[in-house]
Amino acid sequence: MKKAVPVIIAVALIFVIVAITLGVKVAEHYSYSEERKDLNGYFGLEAADEAALVLNDEIREEKGIVRDGRCYLDLGTVHAFLNDRFYADYNEGWLLYTTPDEILYAQAGQTGQDGYVPAFLEDGVMYVALDYVKKYTNFSYTLYTEPNRAVLTTVWDEHQAADMKKDTAVRYQGGIKSDILTEVSAGDQVTVLETMENWSRVATQDGFIGYVENRRLKNLRSETLIPVTDYQEPEYTSVRREHKISLGWHQVTSEAANSTLSEVLEGVSGMNVISPTWFFLSDNEGGFVSIASSAYVQEAHDRGLEVWALVDNFTYDVDIREILSHTGRRQKLIGGLVEEALSLGVDGINVDFEQVPEDAGEDYIEFLRELSIPCRANGLVLSVDNYVPRNYNSHYHWKEQGTVADYVIVMGYDEHYGGSQETGSVASIGYVEEGISTMVQYVPAEKVINAVPFYTRIWETGAEGVKSQAVGMTTAEDFLAQRGIEPVWDEETCQNYAEFEEDGAFFQVWLENEQSLQAKLQVMEQYGIGGVAAWKLGYEAGHPEVWAVISDFAAG
Repeated sequence: MKKAVPVIIAVALIFVIVAITLGVKVAEHYSYSEERKDLNGYFGLEAADEAALVLNDEIREEKGIVRDGRCYLDLGTVHAFLNDRFYADYNEGWLLYTTPDEILYAQAGQTGQDGYVPAFLEDGVMYVALDYVKKYTNFSYTLYTEPNRAVLTTVWDEHQAADMKKDTAVRYQGGIKSDILTEVSAGDQVTVLETMENWSRVATQDGFIGYVENRRLKNLRSETLIPVTDYQEPEYTSVRREHKISLGWHQVTSEAANSTLSEVLEGVSGMNVISPTWFFLSDNEGGFVSIASSAYVQEAHDRGLEVWALVDNFTYDVDIREILSHTGRRQKLIGGLVEEALSLGVDGINVDFEQVPEDAGEDYIEFLRELSIPCRANGLVLSVDNYVPRNYNSHYHWKEQGTVADYVIVMGYDEHYGGSQETGSVASIGYVEEGISTMVQYVPAEKVINAVPFYTRIWETGAEGVKSQAVGMTTAEDFLAQRGIEPVWDEETCQNYAEFEEDGAFFQVWLENEQSLQAKLQVMEQYGIGGVAAWKLGYEAGHPEVWAVISDFAAG
């Protein structure tokens, strides 16, 4: 018996050790981890002055910078998520905000009237204080520290909310072994982003997005946040007409050519606006050449026509970005244009800036914002010419044009253009409808004008490749008639089409005439747009029936 005692004790000890080991393992399995997540890593912060951006319950990759207790976002982020009307002049160091009647200036790096620096430049990037953005934008935000994070709300949709039953940890992932992000207290409200079997993904009010157990939640409900309405958006009034616009461009190449007004108006009817090509950007400092004539304006007015003087950027060799990216140069150009327009007594300004590079898109739309101010104040109609909208020219900012300008004109032609190695129509019906249908997604239909061509191209494909020449309606018809060629109506393009071979070359012509224009005008009518324009007066000479169909449209 004495010999058995040690054995019994040993066995008992073994059982105790096994029981303790198993108990520890069970306890470990069912116990909650106390490990804490590295919050700088969680928010992706690498520098002491960085701030995470938590936008509408989502941690964004974009970061802010904290200076003097305020959070600053780079201008690109401000544009993307808050307000795209802020403009940075990197040449003169300005941050501008343009309203319908004034330009608000903030000098980068200088303390503003509110007692803080509204914006600063660093490594070629403009950073804007969220407090300054909030002066002109409706959103809510709070800046938290340790770690730095700006929590913003810009969307006020319905969402799921809940209260905490008791103090608990918010974990990085769903599971008791996941690291702790933060703690919430009993009664704290969280936004429920996703509900699973045992855990819910939630957002805390101070910017953490993690997981809590479902049994910790109570009062699950739907809520809608009250929108922030601190900033009252000013109204952009328009200098527009109650009737449809019927505009004809008059290509004027010299002061002497102003005398051709009577000639180009012969046989014209139903037109209420003429736009002479009078102003040409001439240098990179904001200067322009004017070949305008007050006598021309008077004669046009006597004939019942408004005059919208056109300004272009392609007559002289200029760098449009060099002009528009400097606030001083923009203001010089705008001041000169408006002064000349008022002295002439014209009714509007038509902006025809073409081939604006993508990196000048922000400068271009800021120019239009600023030009709209004196135009609006002086009753001058501001119209802007655009290519058919495509992805590659989206930097023309059509939506903003539709806000600040009175009319947005789609140049619904040059589908196939001079220099093109592919033959085709200048303006097929599909191309025209594409331009209109796309533009009215950005601009109110009553502000949209579609421009039609009074010209066609005679295409020649030969041994040297493809070439073409732009000609008026009568010239194109004579070209075919002299060869005994009868065009045939093409339903796909809604134009009369002809082709033939001559002297080893293949010729193609898609005619513009009253039939093709009628088809285009029917599409314009369907979309309820604000008018029609035509390039250019004189190309329709000999075809009074063209004006008959345009008159019917304009009167409708």
